[in-house]
Amino acid sequence: MIKNIPIEKVLFLDIETVPQVSNFTELSETEQKLWDKKTARQREEDISAADFYGDRAGIMAEFGKIICISVGIYEKNESIKIKSFAGDDERKLLEEFGEIFNSNRLRDAILCAHNGKEFDFPWIARRFLINGMQPPVPFQLYGKKPWEIPHLDTMELWKFGDYKSYVSLELLAHVFNIPTPKDDIDGSMVSSIFYIEKDLFRIVKYCEKDVLTLANVFRRMRQEDLLKRYND
Repeated sequence: MIKNIPIEKVLFLDIETVPQVSNFTELSETEQKLWDKKTARQREEDISAADFYGDRAGIMAEFGKIICISVGIYEKNESIKIKSFAGDDERKLLEEFGEIFNSNRLRDAILCAHNGKEFDFPWIARRFLINGMQPPVPFQLYGKKPWEIPHLDTMELWKFGDYKSYVSLELLAHVFNIPTPKDDIDGSMVSSIFYIEKDLFRIVKYCEKDVLTLANVFRRMRQEDLLKRYND
C-alpha cells in the first residue's frame, strides 16, 4: 500500500524541456538528417522535418534539453519544501541537481513524478549521460528487480492495471478537489516562452506549481490532508 511509503523519503519532481536549439536550421547537417530519419513515420505527409522539430524536439531526449527541474520534499507541519534548478546551461543544472543526492536523506530517495516512468526519469538519466555524467543512484536501474526500483508514478498508480488509460495531472487535481492557481501557460508554450520571450522565471513558477500539485495528488491517494508550501 502506498500509505506505507515513508513520505519523508519521497522526492517529488517535475521537469521542463525544450528543443536543443531554437530553430531547425541551427542543427548541423548530420543532426538534421538524423531528425528527419527519426521522425519520418511520425509526421503527416504535409509536415516537414523542420516544422516538426519545433513541435516535437522538446519531448525527445536526443534532440532536446532540460531547462528546469523542480523538486519537493516533505517538511514538518504538513508542508513541502520546493527548490528549482534552472537555466540555459544544462550541464550545470544537472550537476547542481545531482548534488542533492549526496545528502543522507536523499541518498536512497524514492522518486515521484506524474508520467515519470515514461518521461521525467528516463529523460533525466539520458541527459546526464549525454552531458558526460553518471545519473544519480535513484535513476540507475540496471540489475534491479522491479520491486527494487525506487520510482513512483501517479499516472501508473491511477491506472490500477488499466494500461490503456491516460490521465493528466490537471484532471487528477480536479477529481481530488485540489485547488491550483490558474495557469497562464501550459507545456506546449514552454519552448516559445524560453526562446522567444526569454522568461525562464515564468517557466520555473509553472514547474514548481506542478510539483506542489503532484505531491497533493499523492497525498489524496493516501487519503491524507493536503500539503502547503513550506516557507523558510
